[in-house]
This record gives sequence, structure tokens and C-alpha cells, in this order.
Amino acid sequence: MSELAAEAGITVRTLRFYRERKLIPPPRREGRIAWYNEHHLARLRTIAALLERGHNLGGIAQLLTAFESGRDVGELLGLDSGSLVAPFSEETPVRLTPEELADHFKDDVTVDNLATSLDIGYLAVDGDEFVHISRRLLDASTDLVAAGVPLAAVLDAGRQVRAHADALAGLFIKVIRTHVLQDVLARVEAGAELGPEELTRLAQTIDKLRPLSKGIVDAELSMAMDRAIGAELASWADGTTSSTSPASPSTSPADEAADDD
Repeated sequence: MSELAAEAGITVRTLRFYRERKLIPPPRREGRIAWYNEHHLARLRTIAALLERGHNLGGIAQLLTAFESGRDVGELLGLDSGSLVAPFSEETPVRLTPEELADHFKDDVTVDNLATSLDIGYLAVDGDEFVHISRRLLDASTDLVAAGVPLAAVLDAGRQVRAHADALAGLFIKVIRTHVLQDVLARVEAGAELGPEELTRLAQTIDKLRPLSKGIVDAELSMAMDRAIGAELASWADGTTSSTSPASPSTSPADEAADDD
């Protein structure tokens, strides 16, 4: 393993991480000895090249799995695959020792909170260390805990935010599939092979969705925060408690109106 890592220009720790993510096939074993070969080295060099081009590990895993199973390009055209365009997210994973994790969250590093973090996907285990999915989320969680919010409450809020974010992403994808790419996707579902112009159009459409979706969500969230803060301040001025609370992902304004009736 150390020889393979050295040839690929990575650390043994990174190689183990790739193995856990199933980005490289298992070695050939002879008793207690594991043998790696040129195929593993070529795979690692392919991963490095894709990372340099902006792909994330999730998209790389899908792409490699598709090639290994003999699927054609048409089967890689799911709008959420990340295999044709650069990933939407710009998150940087963070490696943490148990001591460093404790520095961030102090006494809140409990078995229950660790289990929740692993379940949500915020943390992954890599040998003797943890890998946090996002520097920005780690910093935000650290600041909230430092401000007095229990880590359990931060994780619960994070789970709810993710559910809302997934619903928003699904809404954007539905609009694009229904009104922009319906003809191309119909051909893909019918088994047609798309030409270079159609592939280019598909990639460009997805790429344009990036700033549009982020801009819309940022604008709406900013205005929603203004409304919520205004209502909260008004309730304090009146000596009352605001009952404003965000709707759950499964509840729509129409559903709430029906309940009121």
C-alpha cells in the first residue's frame, strides 16, 4: 500500500480513504498479503485528474462505476450526477483528530452527537481521524455552539435545513426537466444516443442553473430572515412572544391554509 501511494503521489491515509469510498477496487490477496498493480495506479491517477478538473468524489464514484458496468454516456446524464459539469458545491472537507474535534465542541462531543453527525453525513471516519464534509458548516457549527446553542440542537437544525435544501433542489430540477430539457431527456429515456451539440446544450443548461438557483435561494432566504426578525422584534416591543416558525419540508402554504379552514 505504501508503494502504491508513493507512486500515485498521495498519502497512505488518502489511499485508505479512497478504498473506504470504494473508489479503487480491492487488492488481490494471497493469505495476509495484499497485492496492488498497474490497474490500481491508473485508477488513482484518473481520480487525481478528475479532482483537478473540479469533480467531487461522489461524481467520480458514479462515473467510474458507470464505466465499469459498461453503461453509455446517455446513462450518465442525470441532472444530479455531477459527471458532465463541475459540482455546484464549493465545500472543502476538513480532517480532524479526536482532540481537534473536542477543541471545536468541548463537552458536546458525546456518543449520541457523534452518531447523529455520522448519520447525517457531516462526519466520516478515516482511520484514527474524522473527516468533516464542509469547512463552512464546521465553522458555523462551532460558532453556534460557542454562542450557547447545544450541539444536539445544531445537528437537529442541520438535518431540517438539509431536508428543505433537498426539496428546493428537487423543485429546480423539476422546472428544468419539464420546461427546458424535456426533448433531450425524452430521447435519453427512449435509448437514443445524444450528439455533441445536445450534450453541450445539456451541460450549459445545468451550468446556468448554478448562479440562478443560488441567487434565488439567497434572495428569498434573506427576505424571509428580514420578515422573521421584524416579527420577532415587534413581538418583543409588544411584550408578546412571536409564534412564527418555519414550515416543515412536508408542509406547504396551501396545506396550512386548508388546516386553518
